[in-house]
Amino acid sequence: MIVIGTRGSRLALAQTAWVRDRILARFPGTEIRVDIIGTSADRDKTTSLRSVPSAGVFVKELEHALLRGEIDLAVHSLKDVPTLIADGCAIAAVPEREDPRDALIARGPVQLDLLPRGARIGTGSFRRQAQLLALRPDLEIVDMRGNIETRIGKMEAGGCDAVMLAAAGLRRLGMAARISLLFDFGQMMPAPGQGALALETREGDIRVARYAAAVHHPDTARAVAAERAFLERMGGGCNVPIAAYARPVPGGLEIDGLVASPDGRRMVRDRVSTTGATDVEGIALLARKLLARGAGEILEEFRA
Repeated sequence: MIVIGTRGSRLALAQTAWVRDRILARFPGTEIRVDIIGTSADRDKTTSLRSVPSAGVFVKELEHALLRGEIDLAVHSLKDVPTLIADGCAIAAVPEREDPRDALIARGPVQLDLLPRGARIGTGSFRRQAQLLALRPDLEIVDMRGNIETRIGKMEAGGCDAVMLAAAGLRRLGMAARISLLFDFGQMMPAPGQGALALETREGDIRVARYAAAVHHPDTARAVAAERAFLERMGGGCNVPIAAYARPVPGGLEIDGLVASPDGRRMVRDRVSTTGATDVEGIALLARKLLARGAGEILEEFRA
C-alpha cells in the first residue's frame, strides 16, 4: 500500500492521478490510496498571497503528514516548493516537465499589443506583474488568487479583462483550448520550476522512493534544480519578481535569469551556458552578472 497525499484542488488531483497511473503502469497491482490534505493557504481564500510571509504555504501541511507517517508520498507543483524543504523529507522524483510558459485567458483570442489601453489583468504574482508591465505599462494589474477555475470565473464575472495562468496547469486539466495567448520566453520568463512536479517522500524511505523513480525524468530534474539553485542564490522565495528557465544543451545547460521591480520599470536579464563548466559554476556566474547590473538593489527595495 502506498498513500499519496495531495491538495484538494482539481489541478492537484489531476496531477496526483497522473502520477498514480504511471506508477501503476510500472508496478501493476500496487495498492494506492489518495488522501486529500488541506493546507492553510487553501482554507484562507481571501488573503493575498503577496502578503503571506512564509514560503511553502501550499506544502508544509503535506510535509507534516509525511513526517507523521499519515502519507507516504506527496505530489506538489514544484514552483510551490521552498528551496529548503523540511528536515526529514526528500524530493524523490521530478517527472518530465509540462509546458513551462505563462498564458493569458480572456474571452477570446487576443494579441498583447491589441489589448485596450488600461485593460485589467488578474494575477497574484509579482513576477508576472513586473514582466507584463514592462511590456505594457498602461495595463492595470488586479491582485487575484484562487484555483484556475476560480480565477477564470472572476474574469468572466467582470472582475478583470483577462487572467494570467501557467500553461501547464491548463493543459493538465484539458483546458488548453481556453488559452487566448501563450507568452514566449522573450516576453515572459517563468517561475523557477514552473511546469514541473515534485514527488516528496520521507528521507531514507527506499521502498517508496523506488515507486517514485518510475516517473523520474533526469533532464527535467537537472534543469529545475539549476533554476531553484539560482533562486536560492538570489535570496528569493515563491512570490518574488525573480524568473529562471534552464534547458539542456549539448554538454550542459543553458540558463536564463531575470530580476525585475514589480512596476516593470527596472529589469535585468542574462543567460549563461554551463558547457565546459559545472551547473554550480554557471549559476554563480549568472547571479554575479545580474548583481553587477543592479539586481541586488531591486530585490532590496522589493523587500523593504
